[in-house]
Amino acid sequence: MDVVIPGPAEWTAAVTGGNLRPAAGPWRVVATDRRLAPVARTVGTLLAPHLGDHRPPEATGSTVLTLELVLDTAAPAPRRPSVGVCPRGTAEPCDESHRLTVTESGIICRAATPEGVFRAATTALQTIATAAGRIPCGELTDAPHYAWRGLMVDPARGYLTPAELRRIVDLAALYKLNVLHLHLTDNEAWRLPLPGGARPTGAPEEYYTADDYRDLQVYAAERFITVVPEIDLPGHCAALREAVPGLPAAPAPEGLSGRFPYVPPLDLADPGTRALVASVLTDVCGLTDGPYVHIGGDEAVGMTADSFVLAVRELRALVRAAGKRPLAWQEASRAGVAPDDITQFWVDVPMMDLPDTQEELDHRPDLLAAGHTLDLIRALKKFFAPADHDLARILDGGGRVLLSPQSHLYLDRPYAPDVIPPEQAEATAGLGFAAYRPRGVRHTAAWGPAAYGIPEERMAGIEATLFGESIRGLDDLTTLLLPRLASVAHTAWTGRTPDWDTHRQVLARHGRLWDDRGLRYLASTEIPWA
Repeated sequence: MDVVIPGPAEWTAAVTGGNLRPAAGPWRVVATDRRLAPVARTVGTLLAPHLGDHRPPEATGSTVLTLELVLDTAAPAPRRPSVGVCPRGTAEPCDESHRLTVTESGIICRAATPEGVFRAATTALQTIATAAGRIPCGELTDAPHYAWRGLMVDPARGYLTPAELRRIVDLAALYKLNVLHLHLTDNEAWRLPLPGGARPTGAPEEYYTADDYRDLQVYAAERFITVVPEIDLPGHCAALREAVPGLPAAPAPEGLSGRFPYVPPLDLADPGTRALVASVLTDVCGLTDGPYVHIGGDEAVGMTADSFVLAVRELRALVRAAGKRPLAWQEASRAGVAPDDITQFWVDVPMMDLPDTQEELDHRPDLLAAGHTLDLIRALKKFFAPADHDLARILDGGGRVLLSPQSHLYLDRPYAPDVIPPEQAEATAGLGFAAYRPRGVRHTAAWGPAAYGIPEERMAGIEATLFGESIRGLDDLTTLLLPRLASVAHTAWTGRTPDWDTHRQVLARHGRLWDDRGLRYLASTEIPWA
């Protein structure tokens, strides 16, 4: 089964041989178990761009191929041990193991749970959408390695309509991701309703109503994806300051004033600020179906260490008081870590890939174009120096690590010029965060979680991120995501880095799938597109 991403745990060709020809007739999704009726409806909708005519045989006069969904308590046990944290909040990892059987008349998806059946159906979709005329008969068994497999998008900076977010949910589901992390607030905009009638910043039409947010969660849940909202505090708060003027600044370190521009973080010791933030988080927690709410905690430039510690502890406490579990970026580890904390690791100074001398800076056109000076780079290294010890703090405190390293899983990294085909040069100009060294698709595919030496029992999972500074619409977003997201999905599901020579051949087939769905992608010159 050489067309599926993530790669399956085991594939056995049928002893009798034979092939399924997916274009031989229209397809029909069938589920005889009433418990699978909602899954069948979702699968039919999700697979419609790829499965052709769903009319019954008497209306078509041709053979109907069947995609059959079956709940089977005797489905095989996972071939890969699932580790990490189930994003639905269950004590044990979600059971997503499944078996898929290809016959000459269709595909049968079996699992012990509806979620497992759905994951099998996404494998069937990929197989049908990317097959070159025929699919060999046989049987596939599969299960995930990591229980948390996420994608973060940033509508705070690059607004996406609710319909566009649903298309991203579909894309994530097709590659067996199960978390959509929404970065909903930042300096640029605040995309959710605010308490007391304060108006969110940004264009009037570019925010999500409570109904928009609820509907998106329902849509995602039908695809077994959990939505995790992020309210990024105490820094990154310019939009909140604009909407609610007069919030006092947190105490600042000595000597910082006037050196570099920054937005003063919130002071959670101030009773009025704390009351506002408590109201914000209570509302967001009340609107959120899933168990997790992300409190941010990153890059709180311009506040003392003591003020930051107080802020993080208050934010965690407020989320817990509202009945949810707090998730935070790695900097929050400096306020302490408990065994039930999940902390998202994203940076240390070495992975920032910054020069040490002016001569080295002169050879980094990406940094020069972003306006970096040697003085600014030294200040950045000093500010981020504590990050070099955050991972150890998380592990020493007994917490869980959600891996999102900037070096490979930040998909807002620009593409290297030598992998961009000439016909896409104009469309990709300016895409990605300018201060990151441009890289190709192979760079992302080469990443593996083992490099950090984190014990498996301390892993929460893996999450790709894409911040939206350069995003001007859905096409920009998907161009940065694809094909790189597929590589991250493979590693998150299998727990291992793909073999590049094989992986690039499989990626070449997936261009058809993205074309079917109207998703723009980078046709990287590294990949022999079919």
